[in-house]
Amino acid sequence: MGNRDTRVRGIAARAGGWSARHRWAAVGIWVLFVVLAMGLGSAAGTVELKDSDQLSGETGRAAAIAEEAGIDEPAGETVLVQGRDAGVKATSTEFRAAVDAVMKAVEGTGKVTNVTSPYDTDTISKDGRSALVQFDMRGEAETAGERVEPVLKAVEGVQKDHGSVLIEEIGGASMNKTFDDAFGNDFKQAEYSAVPVALGILLVAFGALVAALVPVLLAITAIVATMGLMMLVSHIQPMDDTSSSVMLLVGLAVGVDYCLFYLRREREERAAGRDPETALRIAAATSGRAIIVSGVTVCVAMAGMLFTGIATFKAMGLASLMVVAVAMVGSVTVLPAVLSLLGTRVEKGRIPFLHPDKRRKSNGGSSNGTSGNGRSGDNGSRFWTSVLRVVLAKPAISLVVAAGALLAIAAPALGMKTQNLTLDQEFGDSLPIVATYERVNEAFPGGSDPAEVVVKAADINSAEVKSAIADFREQAVSSGASRGPVEVTVHDSQNVAFVYVPLVGGSNLDKAEKSLEIIRDEVRPATFGKVDGVEAPVTGQVAGSKDFNDQLVSAVAPVFAFVVVFAFLLMLLSFRSLTIAITSIVLNLLSVGAAYGILVAVFQHGWGASLVGAEGVGAIITWLPLFLFVILFGLSMDYHVFVVSRIREARMRGLTTRDAIQHGVVTTAGVITSAAVIMVAVFAIFGTLSMQSMKQMGVGLAAAVLIDATIIRGVLLPAVMALLGERNWYFPKWLNRLPDLSHDESPEAAASPPPPAVEGERVRV
Repeated sequence: MGNRDTRVRGIAARAGGWSARHRWAAVGIWVLFVVLAMGLGSAAGTVELKDSDQLSGETGRAAAIAEEAGIDEPAGETVLVQGRDAGVKATSTEFRAAVDAVMKAVEGTGKVTNVTSPYDTDTISKDGRSALVQFDMRGEAETAGERVEPVLKAVEGVQKDHGSVLIEEIGGASMNKTFDDAFGNDFKQAEYSAVPVALGILLVAFGALVAALVPVLLAITAIVATMGLMMLVSHIQPMDDTSSSVMLLVGLAVGVDYCLFYLRREREERAAGRDPETALRIAAATSGRAIIVSGVTVCVAMAGMLFTGIATFKAMGLASLMVVAVAMVGSVTVLPAVLSLLGTRVEKGRIPFLHPDKRRKSNGGSSNGTSGNGRSGDNGSRFWTSVLRVVLAKPAISLVVAAGALLAIAAPALGMKTQNLTLDQEFGDSLPIVATYERVNEAFPGGSDPAEVVVKAADINSAEVKSAIADFREQAVSSGASRGPVEVTVHDSQNVAFVYVPLVGGSNLDKAEKSLEIIRDEVRPATFGKVDGVEAPVTGQVAGSKDFNDQLVSAVAPVFAFVVVFAFLLMLLSFRSLTIAITSIVLNLLSVGAAYGILVAVFQHGWGASLVGAEGVGAIITWLPLFLFVILFGLSMDYHVFVVSRIREARMRGLTTRDAIQHGVVTTAGVITSAAVIMVAVFAIFGTLSMQSMKQMGVGLAAAVLIDATIIRGVLLPAVMALLGERNWYFPKWLNRLPDLSHDESPEAAASPPPPAVEGERVRV
């Protein structure tokens, strides 16, 4: 059948055909979309997530009470004054002089208020060596980190003049500044490194500069457009810096991947002897269709984050969903137009020894892509050809060995412990403020992060409420939950009081959470619980960590069910096979489980942590398991859909299932290897950052993608499909009434051999 007779169906083929026929229009529409999205977004501005939006449980209620009362709690700061040896105590002359100098210096900045002396507030340690000068930052607490620099410098100046004591500042503003600086520097490093790394790998994969630039440019334009859309959407769902960073990460990964899949298929068809327009048409019908199925599946997975009910996750989910959708649309619309415009010029800027033509010749391969059996040659990796030969010869043994290995890797995940990381867990000893944090907690357990009880009453100054507050202060210490001092701030006009309770356990969250339970479950009911109409939610860092963890645990089941069920339905409708839908889900879950196991082994137990420049911090950051599940389940479908699409395509044109598996896996090995190397490299960049949470995310993502692209797609998938044989295509008759979202390409299109070249012939796309 000649080129003119080749017919394709489906949205990807039609979109690609239209774009190829209206090349400049397609490119112009895409550029206009990117410019308009960014322009409108910039004009609208971004609505940032507030702290109160991100909190849940009692911590959320406490924030709501303060917000409803119009009370903006200032960011509290503390200066630790500590004798350098046992002889220098708070009663000594030089110690008092240092305290007075600190108070004068911080007041002199004009940035603080409510400066208190440790001699007035009795914030002196039991051994008498340490004291706390406390004050509040002027202005909004959320932006205090931006104004604390002069205060920090003033405290440093006092330290230079008083060598007998140690003088260090810590508090909400200074910790936020430290965190923001580290977070910002980390992500700048990652962002600046990711694009050059991806471009370098694409240069190796394609061996030509223009071909390597196309995927990167498409990904960047998709990211820019999504940034504008995020600004617009933020007026409905506020966004934060984390959602922007995740969007960049996901956008670069899928944007490059989708373009890579498309471009490699078009190149493959040209190498097989087809003219550029026919090659582009077949790429649109096959890889284009796989991109749509994969993109929709990834979007569904990302949408799972909306079911957590947590504002940060909803923002990340929406941002990721949007960038995947934009990259998917760009890949099946503007990409065919660009390739049609470039034609053979996509090979410009060839790099010696790296171009596929050179590699084929060095491997003794043929450039026409046709093997002696009349079907398209695999032109695949000799390594994966050898692996497939072993797997298909003994599929049962291969399945048992590979699945057993992954289950063993996943086993540590059964003991996973999640928590919000404390400052010392997050940064180790890499930042000076961590040592300050530990010294304050040692001298004043829980003092740097006290629990905070927000008391709301009809009359905060009534006798029974005052009595309840006094009883609470006494029982908080007598119960063993706190060593004091328990401080109270009353806002008379708003009928609200804040009670600050340093928790026994300090920076040890396990012990601090036990103290929190005593406060919430024993002390509060015995005091405030006896007064009608009084609310007393407990908040603070320890309470926030527990409430956030509890809400995430409760969200696991609905998110898991949503993602798995919808992914299953998409695979069922796209491949018209119940077997493939089930095996897809099982294999992806196995990949995620292995990633969890690696995370727990490295970061919780510390096995091999030094190999990735990490520390065994004893826990996994709370948000990571659910985030990884959603991201990995979506990204894993990229490879799975691409491989199974090629297997099904080969099966449709008459190959046996075993031959189709061989053909599908080997012919996709090169593109999946390239895509996986890019993803692993980009994710591994995050594994090099200073923050433990970023290391955990980077290592988890990189390990999962590596496992997915090798053991899952190269061994387990072909082994399972080889064992199932024709049962791979099982589709019960009663399911025929479901919508048909199967392949765009017709069997004839895939099966037709390269037609004879006719000079001057124009093929209609």
